[in-house]
Amino acid sequence: MLKQALKPYKWYVLGSVFMVVVIVSSALLQPSYLSDVLAAVMENDQEKIASIGVWLVGIAGAGLLAGVVNTVLAAKIAQGVSADLREATFRKIQTFSYANVEEFNAGNLVVRMTNDITQIQNLMMMLFQVLLRLPILFIGAFVLAVRTLPSLWWVLVLMVLAIGGLMAAIMGRLGPRFGLFQTLMDKINAIAKENLRGVRVVKSFVQEKAQYAKFKEVSNDLLELNLFIGYGFSIMMPAVTFIAYMATFLSIYMVSQLVETEPEAIGNIASFMTYMMQIMFSIMMVSFMGMQASRAFVSLNRIKEILDTDPAMDFVEGGLEDLEGSLVFDHVTFTYPHDTDPTLKDVSFEVKPGQMIGVVGATGSGESTLAQLIPRLFDPQEGSISIGGRNLKEVSQATLRQSVSIVLQKAILFSGTIADNLRQGKSGADLSTMERAAAIAQAQEFIDRMSDSYESQVEERGNNFSGGQKQRMSIARGVIGNPKILVLDDSTSALDAKSEKLVQEALNRELKGTTIVIIAQKISSVVKADKILVLDEGRLIGQGTHAELVATNDVYREIYETQKGRED
Repeated sequence: MLKQALKPYKWYVLGSVFMVVVIVSSALLQPSYLSDVLAAVMENDQEKIASIGVWLVGIAGAGLLAGVVNTVLAAKIAQGVSADLREATFRKIQTFSYANVEEFNAGNLVVRMTNDITQIQNLMMMLFQVLLRLPILFIGAFVLAVRTLPSLWWVLVLMVLAIGGLMAAIMGRLGPRFGLFQTLMDKINAIAKENLRGVRVVKSFVQEKAQYAKFKEVSNDLLELNLFIGYGFSIMMPAVTFIAYMATFLSIYMVSQLVETEPEAIGNIASFMTYMMQIMFSIMMVSFMGMQASRAFVSLNRIKEILDTDPAMDFVEGGLEDLEGSLVFDHVTFTYPHDTDPTLKDVSFEVKPGQMIGVVGATGSGESTLAQLIPRLFDPQEGSISIGGRNLKEVSQATLRQSVSIVLQKAILFSGTIADNLRQGKSGADLSTMERAAAIAQAQEFIDRMSDSYESQVEERGNNFSGGQKQRMSIARGVIGNPKILVLDDSTSALDAKSEKLVQEALNRELKGTTIVIIAQKISSVVKADKILVLDEGRLIGQGTHAELVATNDVYREIYETQKGRED
């Protein structure tokens, strides 16, 4: 996945690798020149000292310049890769069905597109700024240190083994914790998101303490996890420092024993100590970066999981087709993901073009589920659904979205303008088209009262509009494209009786050729429908006109008489 993500930035990658080689070469060359300087000082050779000084300045300058260029290139790679992955992830999520989104959870997907992408971005910066240079620095420093003082090779090996063993032990304990860290971040995000979205309910029922307790429980788990990781780092730093000091002491002691037999060792001890510190630095940084990288690789796998997930539904390729508004359910059985009992059981019915169909039933009977199957938000496990004589699985997505429009029970608006929201139903809709749709939905009267009319701002989730206004704008968005089939999933529940009646009259008048499916809790909303479907515990137990069902269907009659009694 990383290889594919880096492909568009291959020249930046090659440039960064070259800069890393320059940086490491500069760091490795300086100690050897330092030995030469010390030798020249002992010989009091001023000319040689000046010459070596110029080389040292030049090498340091080259390393500094390469470091600046490498930082710029690394930033371009990291920002580019993270932006590409973020866009690819969002684009992939747009192809997901409801089943896919429910499987991942909306809050989880948000964390993956934000926090996980940030972790990958940090990984890219670490990779091209630090991680690439560490293996080269380690090998180069080790070879040059042995070359400088060959008799002390065992001190280097001992130090490497001690630090490496310590790092491996601590990494073994901390590594698995990073996966748990992301899980807890998902939970915290979900709780915070749920609390903020339902803040009115929380305030209304004085549930602040309960919400705080729920948040605090997960927050404390995250705190304990972070403390555990912090304790690991707190042990690592002094332990590594202690090992380094012991190696330094041992090296100086051994050199002091070599002075009589190898006088040149005095001049090489400074270079040897520098190389030893570079070796120690390499091991430490590999461990530190490794822990950060392990967290980033967890995030990388979480993003890969999204990108590798196939949409639960596939649409056939093809252009727009003009389908009539007939609708057929043929022995349809549907079960939600992770559920065992079917929500709809062997449902069959037929609707002719232009008919108005009502769907009623007790709460939980599957009315909304039936509504969501018509625009193919889900696929049934058994049976088939057809529009215009064509099985939904044989219809292209463009044709289906043009032919079927659904107005959901919960009115969802997006931040922007009223016009932006209406054009989601028909891109490029002009003012007259929007006015016609708004008039049908009885939204014209409150839109006209607004100072900017259709350019008036809509806040996040339409919070600056009432429930009835949001429903009417949702209906306008649903009818603006003149669909062949319009599904209204209890989408007038927030309207008063007069407004609901005006909406239905406008639908009958303006959308005469459109098949209208109305999911309703109130019998009065469907009493004039050409056909009414009665659902009970997921089964279709009756269909016919209002008069026929009152006379022949016990469930329908009971619902009707109960509601009639309330109205009386």
